[in-house]
Amino acid sequence: MDSHHFTHGQPDWRAAVLAGVIAGAVFLPLGVMLMALTTGESLLETPRMVAAIILGRGALQSPQAFSIGIVLAAFVVHFALAIVLALILGLIMTSFNLDSSMGMASLAGGAFAAAVYLINFYGMTAFFPWFAEARNGASLFSHIVFGIVAANLYMRLERNTSRRVKADAGGPS
Repeated sequence: MDSHHFTHGQPDWRAAVLAGVIAGAVFLPLGVMLMALTTGESLLETPRMVAAIILGRGALQSPQAFSIGIVLAAFVVHFALAIVLALILGLIMTSFNLDSSMGMASLAGGAFAAAVYLINFYGMTAFFPWFAEARNGASLFSHIVFGIVAANLYMRLERNTSRRVKADAGGPS
């Protein structure tokens, strides 16, 4: 059985970036559709909220009108955050050997994503108050799916350099 104490393993940054992009691509339609279904708002409401992070409150105006600029801004913010979060998750997983099994990776990813949800929807609303209206089970579920997908993809994609180092040192592989 693997120990989950802090180690000095080197994360596979390439695997983390790819995991972030793919998990972000899963999260995007899931989150947009679930939010529209649970709130009755337009499919464009969630992208407007995300775009408003960099464009300001003006992006929240006229929710029924389509704007390519708002959609592109939402994509940039969404995928930048997905990559950064997957990089952090990869660092945590490697540092605590949480990439030892799919079950452990899923648990770590889900817990990490639940923490991100709490930070985003209860802490960051001090800066972006429009996200308070998106505090619901659909948002939490979408975040947990993102975390599980990102963690499992990271585990599958990583080059296992940290495991080889442990094995060479006589530790568990």
